[in-house]
Amino acid sequence: MATARGFGVDIGGSGIKGSPVDIDAGVLAEERLRIPTPQPSTPDAVADAVAEIVEKFTWTGPVGVTLPCVIKDGTALTAANIDKGWIGTDAQGLFAERLGRSRDEIVVLNDADAAGVAEMKAGAGVGHEGQVVVLTFGTGIGSAMFIDGKLVPSTEFGHIEVDGHDAESQAAASVKDDLELSYEEWAPRVTRYIQSLEKFIWPDLIIAGGGVSRKGHKWIPLLETRTPVVAAALRNDAGIVGAAMASASSAKS
Repeated sequence: MATARGFGVDIGGSGIKGSPVDIDAGVLAEERLRIPTPQPSTPDAVADAVAEIVEKFTWTGPVGVTLPCVIKDGTALTAANIDKGWIGTDAQGLFAERLGRSRDEIVVLNDADAAGVAEMKAGAGVGHEGQVVVLTFGTGIGSAMFIDGKLVPSTEFGHIEVDGHDAESQAAASVKDDLELSYEEWAPRVTRYIQSLEKFIWPDLIIAGGGVSRKGHKWIPLLETRTPVVAAALRNDAGIVGAAMASASSAKS
């Protein structure tokens, strides 16, 4: 039986990554290509970068694309860690035009939602029922929530207020890097953030994703939370995998 493949592109504040994906196994089918996110990260500039990645792999099928934005019906309604010009942009239409695809061959979704979908289908969330929250620590903090395996889209838990500040301004992985914090110094910030989140929701499991999840053993055991926290199994590839899964699923429907 032929391996089911899809293509995912994950747009972040610092880099844009893409690759074909083995949908059944939930892993990258080829080595991913990463290019720096254009500055400023305007819709046109980012769309050009996405086209460059897709064309490098000579991919001709449907494409899934993530954005650090709330997405409704293909339109970006917010813009976190990306140019504010995305707000109100028909992202689905923009990528379809730039990639030479029909609109229904493009799926655009929130980056954390995509990472969450991948983790639930092929990563640390497999087999977990109840309420599962995926938190991606990167330039900001993304979130995805699942109830009995079903995505509750467009959560923005990275922007809850913690001690009078936007949570991601205190606990994102970029804050750790910018302030040159050790894991021991950064972990209490993450603890404070998760404890604040736990005042509002009662997850059965939290999956910590983003690039910093590669070193999860260095900081996750330091957290003092009510909820069990585990590292994302797909690490920083989860967004690509989830985007590809979404595009393949859409192509079937």
